[in-house]
Amino acid sequence: MRILLIALMMWTSLLTQGQQNAAHWHKIDSLFQTVYKNDEPGASIAIVKKEKAIFKNSYGVTDVVTRKKIGSSTNFNIGSVTKQFTAMAILQLNEERKISLDDKLSKFFPELNKRIAEAITVRQLLTHSSGIVDHYDLTNTTNMKHAHCSDVLNAVKNTDSTYFSPGSNYRYSNTAFCLLALIVERVSGMSYSTYLKQNIFHPLGMRNTTVWNESDKIVNKATGYEYDDTTRTFKRSDAEENIFFSTEGDGGIYTSIEEYLKWLNALQTAKIFSLTNVNLARSPHFPIDKEKKLSYGYGWFVDESSPPPIVYHTGSNGGFRAFTYTIPGEDYVIVIFSNRTGVNLLNLILEINKILRPGP
Repeated sequence: MRILLIALMMWTSLLTQGQQNAAHWHKIDSLFQTVYKNDEPGASIAIVKKEKAIFKNSYGVTDVVTRKKIGSSTNFNIGSVTKQFTAMAILQLNEERKISLDDKLSKFFPELNKRIAEAITVRQLLTHSSGIVDHYDLTNTTNMKHAHCSDVLNAVKNTDSTYFSPGSNYRYSNTAFCLLALIVERVSGMSYSTYLKQNIFHPLGMRNTTVWNESDKIVNKATGYEYDDTTRTFKRSDAEENIFFSTEGDGGIYTSIEEYLKWLNALQTAKIFSLTNVNLARSPHFPIDKEKKLSYGYGWFVDESSPPPIVYHTGSNGGFRAFTYTIPGEDYVIVIFSNRTGVNLLNLILEINKILRPGP
C-alpha cells in the first residue's frame, strides 16, 4: 500500500509538472504567433535546458515569393554571432602554439602601417579593445558588388591612427574580426571557410553550415528582409543588396537552429573543443561597463550583474537578426534566428524568461 501511495504521488507530481510545461509552451508559442505571421518572413527558435531542446518551433516563410515555410533546418545568416566561431578558430591556433594572443599584428600583416601594427595585439582584436579604425568609409566600393576580409585589410592598411590607445578602451569592431579571419587564413594556409569546415563544422556534424561566398550554394536558405513600419511592407535585404554583407569573419556564417545547437552543446560539454578554450571564450576579458558588470569575452558578451553569469551575443546583417542567450551555469539556452527586421529579439527573450524563470 505504501509503495502504491508513493507511486501515485510521483505520478500526480509528474502530471502537474507536465500540465505546467504545456501551459508554458502554449504561452511562448502564442507570443511568437502574435509577432510572426504565417505568410511573412519569420523566425526559428529553440529553448534548451540541460542539453535537451524543451521548445523548438519556426514561424513564417523563408521567402515572400516562394512562400516556403521556415523550419528548424532553415539556414539563416547569423550576422555577428559568427564572431564566436572566428574567436574559437583563433583559440585553437593559440592552443596549438601557432600563434599567441599577445602577438602583434605586424607578425601577420607586413602591409599594415608599422606603427599601428606594432601597437595592436591579437587579444585586443578579440576583445574590441584595439581601437582600429572602421573600414566602411575607407573602402573603395566603386565597381564592388561584394566586399571580403581582404578588402577590409586593403582599406585600413595605410591608416596611421586609432580611435584610442590600443587596450585602453572598448569600441565594438567588425574590422577587428575581419582581420582575425585573415590571421586564421595566413597561419593555417587555408581559407577561413575551409578552416571552419575542417576544424569546427564537420567535427560537430554541422554539414549544412557554411560561410557565404559568391560561388557556393547555401541549401535551404532564408532570404533577409527589411520591414518598413510606415508602409508595412518587406523589402529584400540580402547579400545582393548589401556590399558589406559578405565579409567573412565578422558576419558571414549561415546556419540553422538545428545545427547551431550542436555548437552550443559542444561548448557546454567541452566535446571537440578543450575546456580551456571554452572557458576562455565565455569568460570576461575586457570591461564594457564596470558598473553594470558587463564585459566582452572572446566572441561573447558576459553579463555578471547577477549570478550566474549570462553569456550572449546578437547578430545583424542585412535583413537578418539573431540572438543567442545562454546561462552556462544552468545549461539554459534561448536561440532566435530571424530573416526580418522590425522585431526586438531581446524583448522576446525577456518575455520567455518571464514565463520560464519568473522573478527578478
